Amino acid sequence: MFRNSRADFPKEFLFGTATSAYQIEGHGFGGAGPTHWDSFAATPGNVVRAEHGQRACDHYHRYAEDLDLAAAAGFDCYRFSTSWARVMPEGRGAPNPEGLDFYDRLTDAMLERGLKPCVTLYHWELPQALADLGGWRNGEIAKWFGDYTEVIMSRIGDRMYSAAPINEPWCVGWLSHFLGHHAPGLRDIRATARAMHHVMLAHGTAIQVMRALGMGNLGGVFNLEWATPADDSAAAQQAAARYDAIYNGFFLGGAFHGRYPDLALEGLEPHLPQGWQDDFATITAPVDWCGINYYTRKRIAPDTGPWPHYAEVDGPLPKTQMGWEIYPQGLYDFLTRTAREYTGDLPLLVTENGMANADVVTDGTVQDAARVAFVDDHLDALRRAIAKGVPVQGYFLWSLLDNYEWALGYEKRFGLVHVDFDTLKRTPKASYHALQSALSDASN
Repeated sequence: MFRNSRADFPKEFLFGTATSAYQIEGHGFGGAGPTHWDSFAATPGNVVRAEHGQRACDHYHRYAEDLDLAAAAGFDCYRFSTSWARVMPEGRGAPNPEGLDFYDRLTDAMLERGLKPCVTLYHWELPQALADLGGWRNGEIAKWFGDYTEVIMSRIGDRMYSAAPINEPWCVGWLSHFLGHHAPGLRDIRATARAMHHVMLAHGTAIQVMRALGMGNLGGVFNLEWATPADDSAAAQQAAARYDAIYNGFFLGGAFHGRYPDLALEGLEPHLPQGWQDDFATITAPVDWCGINYYTRKRIAPDTGPWPHYAEVDGPLPKTQMGWEIYPQGLYDFLTRTAREYTGDLPLLVTENGMANADVVTDGTVQDAARVAFVDDHLDALRRAIAKGVPVQGYFLWSLLDNYEWALGYEKRFGLVHVDFDTLKRTPKASYHALQSALSDASN
């Protein structure tokens, strides 16, 4: 059981769970167009067992069952994403009526169950036709994304509780174009700099489009990772600061201060598009809240190789199935720091937090005590931040379902609900039942 319950949080505090389109829907259904993830997964060596998202959890057909599970758990909100390639198979031009109808039905199904719909417009499945034109490297992508935003939000925006343009800009930019771990799988610093900047420009463009449609409660969602120096040396301190600037400061600084950190620009500026400084008027389009996705920290050591002159080293803390250190203190540190250095009194939401765990399935039950402990420890950190006056207004657990974990296929399980990927049977885990009890406790 959880130590924490709903009664331990402010009355208006929101609890939710999160998913993403490509990871659960099944991209082979409903007229969706090909994405760069389909191409990436079809390339040998990119994804574990070459697994892909064509069926995934078949949420496209089973969404009613899944939303029943979210509502029965006691969640207030459901954070989901829309697929650009499902809505506009070519990325531009005529929308797909089946895709628009699906998100219409999905939205109404949330509302019928008392779940507040919290949409993210992009969670990484770029239409392949746009990838063929350079994708996030192409300066036109902000306009393309704005057009997509107008199409999908003109259909469902009137019923959204909240909306954010892009999930985890670091993953869209750095992880996918510098490290090459996600689609399009590039390792190119020029591509990286342009993708990082263009994703911020697309973020601001989409905020402006949604404002023009009369929408409110708009925010940005940033994945943050705490950087701990590997030792007390000045070189390790500098390496960790550079990691922090690239991972965290570039995106928060761009959105809230209209500038990028010097430690990031020292390597990226020569590769940024001409006139990039002029885009901050759009990038800093005002938002109503800031979302933080937090999972882990990294221990950073100096590296004598090319920029960025750092290397990750193994840490001593217990780790999740992903090999990520469990470090709840980092959530407290980010909540307090983000409010202090970037957002002030703006509401903060923990838009993702959770762990991959090798669940134990016995006689039809799924035991995952480690997940209960992980969530409890992070809720402790969140409560400490609230006690310090940080305006945290919600917590979303990643994820409702075991799903397609990108380059790691179906092996890593983040869900509160176990999915048998052969039969697609859903089985709520012990953590689901414990959370259900905790969220039903509203006593003071």
